[in-house]
Formats: sequence, C-alpha cells, structure tokens
Amino acid sequence: VQLQASGGGLVQPGGSLRLSCSAFGLTLDRYAIGWFRQAPGKEREGFTCIGSNPGRTFYGDSVKGRFTISRDNPKNTVYLQMNSLNPEDTAVYYCAAAPNACPRRSSEYAYWGQGTQVTVSS
Repeated sequence: VQLQASGGGLVQPGGSLRLSCSAFGLTLDRYAIGWFRQAPGKEREGFTCIGSNPGRTFYGDSVKGRFTISRDNPKNTVYLQMNSLNPEDTAVYYCAAAPNACPRRSSEYAYWGQGTQVTVSS
C-alpha cells in the first residue's frame, strides 16, 4: 500500500495550487482521507478530511473558505484545491487514509503518504 501526495511547488501570495493524493494498493473511496501539513518548527496540523463515500467534508478554521477537498473515484485520487494562499500556508503537505469516517485523532489514520512541499512567497 502506498499513498502519494503531489502537486506542491512555489506560488505567490494570493495564488492557487491543487494537490493530489493518489494510492497504489488501496481503493480510496473506502477510506476517509485527511490532509495534514507541517511547517518548520511547528507541530503537524490536520486541517481537512473527507469521509468515505458519500464523503462528508470537514475543514479547520485556518483553511475554511479557501481550501476544498474532493474525490475523483475513477482516478482513485483525492484533490486539495488551495486558493488565496498566504505565506502561513508554507509547509510540507501530507495525505493520510483511515477506514470509513474521518477520525478525531491523527493516530487513527492507517496509511500515510510522503509529503509535498508548498512554498508561498513573493
């Protein structure tokens, strides 16, 4: 089983990026998928999750109204659309999978992907 986060890069403040979380050996629509991020010197932050189909979504206050999580089941991929990015969004972004519903604790996620770097800077 392998999860892979991709799509990171350098973007100017106010810009947008779309991250992808793809899986090998795992059917993502059977899992809740969460996105986490960790900035240098800071704790890892879980900020959004989509439950297994039909998939309720949850957002933390730091990203609500700017980020959108969605699924493309035929592609076995979960997307994170990030708009209105600011320097505080700079971090390594990770996706993780948990059976069925979005967990309350990050320790309940069963699978973790390698991260992708997002840098917001002018």
